[in-house]
Amino acid sequence: MRWRGKRRSSNIEDRRGQSGGRRMGRRAGMGGGMTIIALIAAMIFGFDPSALLGVLGGSSAPAPQSRAPSNGQDAEVVEFLGVVLADTEQVWGEMFQRAGLQYKPPKLVLYNDATPTACGTGQAAAGPFYCPGDHKLYLDLSFLAELQRMGAQGDFALAYVIAHEVGHHIQTLEGTAAKVQRARQQMSQTDGNRVQVAMELQADCYAGVWAHHAHNDRSLLEPGDIEEGMGAAAAVGDDTLQRKAGRRVVPEAFTHGSSQQRTEWLIRGLRTGNVQDCDTFS
Repeated sequence: MRWRGKRRSSNIEDRRGQSGGRRMGRRAGMGGGMTIIALIAAMIFGFDPSALLGVLGGSSAPAPQSRAPSNGQDAEVVEFLGVVLADTEQVWGEMFQRAGLQYKPPKLVLYNDATPTACGTGQAAAGPFYCPGDHKLYLDLSFLAELQRMGAQGDFALAYVIAHEVGHHIQTLEGTAAKVQRARQQMSQTDGNRVQVAMELQADCYAGVWAHHAHNDRSLLEPGDIEEGMGAAAAVGDDTLQRKAGRRVVPEAFTHGSSQQRTEWLIRGLRTGNVQDCDTFS
């Protein structure tokens, strides 16, 4: 991506090096590796972690010692994240303005290990997430290594992660998130999962819409970036995560969509740049 030298967002809250409060205990009988996989499967690119945090609360232990603030490599990543966030602000700000609305951008919170949120205690093992209760995106930079282990390589893969979470912020501002939450309360688990998948796929499409305008208006993308985004979307498909966890693929249990679905909706947004093409609920 051609990101160097571009404007960086001021909506970044850096909590790295601060104490994270209390950590969630592990569920009995579940090893650390399986805990991480389960959390990623349920939470990665999710919009509201409060339900999962409540389920996995269990016994709690004191917070770990704070890690040192960022090194040189982390500083570059933070700068990159700031540029991506700023570009999402520009794209969505212009789109809201054309609709006669004012866009209120989210904040990106960087933290180590654990941090308090309006949706419960955020955990590094859960991956990045958006909390509608405080309109903030949460990310522990250690997730980058996990992203690479999952097969998502390149800077656009990380940009896709941020743009997806911003997509959940757009859904909150539009009122879609609240409607889905109310609807799911009246549904069976299977039907509720189906609606949740539609939410996630729409956020993928919104990420593509952002990338479309970022490239067309500012030539942000380089050759290979789209492939990186497709690789990231495929890496976090529910079917792929279930296989990596050693489980059989159960579509009824999907909460984010298959690798193929996630890739297809990202590409749809990239191709058209039109939010009207992101109706995953119909």
